Amino acid sequence: MMYWLLKHIFLGPFLRLFYRPKAKGLENIPGDGPVVLASNHVSFIDSMFIPLVIKRKVVFLGKADYFTSAKTAWFFRAAGVIPIRREGGSASEAAIQAGVRELRNGHVVGIYPEGTRSPDGRLYRGKTGVARMALLARCPIVPIAVFGTRELQPIGKRMPKLSGHIEVHFGKPLSFERFYGQEADRFVLRSITDEVMYEIMMVSGQEYVDEYASKVKAQQAEADADAKETGGVTSEAATQAAEEPAGASSTESVRKA
Repeated sequence: MMYWLLKHIFLGPFLRLFYRPKAKGLENIPGDGPVVLASNHVSFIDSMFIPLVIKRKVVFLGKADYFTSAKTAWFFRAAGVIPIRREGGSASEAAIQAGVRELRNGHVVGIYPEGTRSPDGRLYRGKTGVARMALLARCPIVPIAVFGTRELQPIGKRMPKLSGHIEVHFGKPLSFERFYGQEADRFVLRSITDEVMYEIMMVSGQEYVDEYASKVKAQQAEADADAKETGGVTSEAATQAAEEPAGASSTESVRKA
């Protein structure tokens, strides 16, 4: 109930008023039955616009950190977010199984295969959880690309701008029936995940980096710590300076498309 109130009364109307999000390829989302929505992840607010533009309810897998504060936990529970711990092992397995349960009940589950937001707007190597969920639930995967949210709320900004141009593009559903029953084969999982990331890249037009975003972020954090000690320029400041003109042009290119 709270999900629909947020979408249609409390939050959704304001998002539509300020940002007028557009969607392309909505016909690629099955009208019923289980489906995994696999999206690029360039901003915290990606999870607000993807459910906004489709009719079906979307259950997202989100990092458990969002649930540590009572001030934000209620919102993410109401929005249908399933907490996922990113340290791996049994915690990540529990999150995958939670997603599979939702899928087996015929629901739509959203996931960011990169596992975290892109540190620089590029598309990074996907983690294989998306493949395991699809094989266990025996359902298709729809690749998604979100445009404009990075400019609206870059990493490090607590609040989004009050105007912007947002688009969500949905690629054609991917079926992996030929791999059903092989969800324990790591080579199969890697192959499926790489195919999903390729399709996301084709829809988004992002540059692909065959490395985990979490690893790049850790390297940046270490470099930033050294820069602060020596009085150098942090990676965040360098990225913002480099992207200032590029951000405007990328948004303009979406408008023209």
